[in-house]
Amino acid sequence: MTARSGFADRKDAGAALAQAVAALDLKDPVILALPRGGVPVGFEVAKALGAPLDILMVRKIGAPGHEEYGIGALVDGASPQIVIDEAMAGMVGADRDYIDMQIARQLAEIERRRALYRTGPPMALAGRTVVLVDDGIATGGTVRAALKGLAKVGASRIILAVPLAPADVLPEFRELCDEVICLATPSPFHAVGMHYRKFDQTEDDEVIHLLDAARAWRETDTHLE
Repeated sequence: MTARSGFADRKDAGAALAQAVAALDLKDPVILALPRGGVPVGFEVAKALGAPLDILMVRKIGAPGHEEYGIGALVDGASPQIVIDEAMAGMVGADRDYIDMQIARQLAEIERRRALYRTGPPMALAGRTVVLVDDGIATGGTVRAALKGLAKVGASRIILAVPLAPADVLPEFRELCDEVICLATPSPFHAVGMHYRKFDQTEDDEVIHLLDAARAWRETDTHLE
């Protein structure tokens, strides 16, 4: 971690994060960005490392009648992974049929979004070094689900890389992956956007543009098959 406490924008954060990731001297990494805000950050990391860039979508599975109340998540990938809190599912009456229905629904939404972003099929991650990137962590629910899903895909090494996060959430994430890179842990934290001078919403058009730009080096990656 550095003493840095703020960033101009996501591009600035990505450039700073890229330096920290590059210092690890990773062999053949894959950069996975959490859309949408993580994509501009992940793009800078991928560009600096000459690494392929892909998105990793995480879709919440909500409780029956209260979809905002998460009982699990579906994590995108060549082999999508399901993360379910079985105790919570039992408490809210989410049986197997309900969960299977929600999984099918969220898979369809992931396919729709991948078609929108024109990403092609997800990369195979088995045996690869995976760097998961977001623009910051607040409560960390999405990142937590993503790491739990990635733990099941057979990656050789999983690294979480974020510009900033509250210090008290990092110990849990260190238990869920091989290494955590976090450039700043501001206190008080409050919200991710407070530590960026410019923190506009990342639009779909920007995600599409950045993924298109990254495709030049992705297409030369010989490990996609």
